Amino acid sequence: MKSAIVTGSSRGIGAAVLKRLAQDGFGVVVNYVSGPDQADAVAAEVRAGGGQAITVKADVSQEADVKRLFEETKRAFKTVDVVVHNAGIMPLFPMAKADTETFDKVIAVNLRSAFLIFSQAAQHVAESGRIIGFSSSVVARAFPGYGAYIASKAGTEGLVHVLANELAGRQITVNAVAPGPVNTELFTKGKSQEQIEEAKKSNPLGRLGEPEDIARVVSFLAGPDGAWVNSQVIRVNGGFVF
Repeated sequence: MKSAIVTGSSRGIGAAVLKRLAQDGFGVVVNYVSGPDQADAVAAEVRAGGGQAITVKADVSQEADVKRLFEETKRAFKTVDVVVHNAGIMPLFPMAKADTETFDKVIAVNLRSAFLIFSQAAQHVAESGRIIGFSSSVVARAFPGYGAYIASKAGTEGLVHVLANELAGRQITVNAVAPGPVNTELFTKGKSQEQIEEAKKSNPLGRLGEPEDIARVVSFLAGPDGAWVNSQVIRVNGGFVF
């Protein structure tokens, strides 16, 4: 059975992606760093639907944890075929605040983790496999307060392009998905209902994205029909106005 690791998959977009890949026939790895009950519930749902799932607690900003994540995946499924790096945080603050502690945390959780996950994926993903990172459509907007987050996601996009070239000859594709506003806690936390409604109005489709909207695109990239898409950043945002 082919396997797929999805980081940060105990809830939100990550959980939706993981469930979709399980439906596509992958044995899946629910990665989490907190909330084991949520991770167990996602894995149980996959198993109830006839799929195979394991849970692995790992802080993806820590090298030893990332190595163990891949080791446990290979121990369970013998192979690593798809890696989706979704884990991330989005604290917002103005640069004038000079909050270097939060900046360093964002870079560690969002960008350092991407480097570590991509490094292990480059070593372990089977030929013709898939590596998929997560960026964000806000990279193109430069919203106030998003400096650390945008820096981390722009860096992730750069890593995607480099890794695609480094893996030449192995038939492994490396891409990034860049969602716009999605109806998850990551986006809605700390926002007023008025701000959420404004985000809906800025979209030609008149709504926020749903986690399943993003999962469908990841499913395409991870499957056979995505084999000729490589080194791309796909902005999955319903026409979010730039």
